[in-house]
Amino acid sequence: MTSKHLLILAALCGALAVLLGAFGAHGLDAVLTESQLTTWRTAVHYHQLHAVLALALCMRLLSDPVGRLRRAIYAVLFGILLFAGSLYGMALGGPRWLGPITPLGGGLLIIGWLLVAAYALRLPAPER
Repeated sequence: MTSKHLLILAALCGALAVLLGAFGAHGLDAVLTESQLTTWRTAVHYHQLHAVLALALCMRLLSDPVGRLRRAIYAVLFGILLFAGSLYGMALGGPRWLGPITPLGGGLLIIGWLLVAAYALRLPAPER
């Protein structure tokens, strides 16, 4: 996937997070239990936070000809899909097998952050 396509995907991921947050606040508040709404809000929170991370990484990737951040972006985007996606599904009463998927997504989000740290460690020291 090109840097441009990743940037578009990250931006759409952010838009989807806002839409799902609004849907939860205005469309599901009378339908879901408080526990389900809490799960939904957790999904939206992590979705939004990591959509911003993916967007920031994509912006940096555009100026990095080697593309060393690409794996971090993939980890974050797939992490959002698995982590937030499984929580959205569980909040809506989805099957129990979604539960074990959540930590897999969380692990991918952690890997994404660690790949960013590894990238930063390889950057040259700033001149003083």
